Amino acid sequence: MRIEDFIHQFSLGEADPEAPVTTKRREYEALHARRRPADPAGMRVSDERLAAVKVRRFQPARCHSGVVVYLHGGGWYLGSVDSHHGITADLAERLQREVVSVDYRLLPEASYAEALADCRAVVETSAPVAVIGDSAGGRLAIDVAHDGEWQGLLGLIYPVVGTPTAETLGKDAPLLSRADVLSLWRMAAPDVPAIPGGHPPTPAIEALAVERDPLTRPLEAAVEAWRHAGASVGYRRAPGMVHSALHGHAELAPMQIAWQDFCQAIARRLEDA
Repeated sequence: MRIEDFIHQFSLGEADPEAPVTTKRREYEALHARRRPADPAGMRVSDERLAAVKVRRFQPARCHSGVVVYLHGGGWYLGSVDSHHGITADLAERLQREVVSVDYRLLPEASYAEALADCRAVVETSAPVAVIGDSAGGRLAIDVAHDGEWQGLLGLIYPVVGTPTAETLGKDAPLLSRADVLSLWRMAAPDVPAIPGGHPPTPAIEALAVERDPLTRPLEAAVEAWRHAGASVGYRRAPGMVHSALHGHAELAPMQIAWQDFCQAIARRLEDA
């Protein structure tokens, strides 16, 4: 698939900006349901509650010990264990570890603090070997690590880092503009913990970015700062790709390569731990 075709598909799936949040969620979930691949052979999937939070467990046919927690993206007001099912199933298969996907509460019905509390409760209960998050979920993963006792391996996929401003963000790109980021940030910001931008959230981090994304510039600045502060940070950037391209990792060659490299790096670190 060409990236232009992927952008076209996802642009058609975007709801009217003035539509109610329920409509936006319905269209978002329908888009991902249409594109969801079959689960890998032998994978067991179950829905349950962990620390009173809804989660979905993915257990591959071959499964090493050590749980990985996944925090989905969606701007803190979209997304679910359903919308990111294909990603988390593929992650579990690649890592050969159980992945617990967290169905945290969404804004605006809940606050960012409540969403973060859900994520922290699952992490504290499951004691994962790694926490991985994409986009808005990446920021939740960072804040879980900064605010709690958990200090395992952190995996970040085009996350929101620092305090997004017109000065720190990169250029507009398809599927995510600077205005989008700033609007979503204003919704979450009152409850986002104040943390030093250059302080590594954990000692070991693997990050994945895409070339065409206003969030890449601040992430690269953070990676440099985290390394300077002594953290071990792996980093890769998928050329020509856009925000949300992780959903097309099986069809977009540059994203497939970057995703494979990211997952292999996570697996190596877990094997060496």
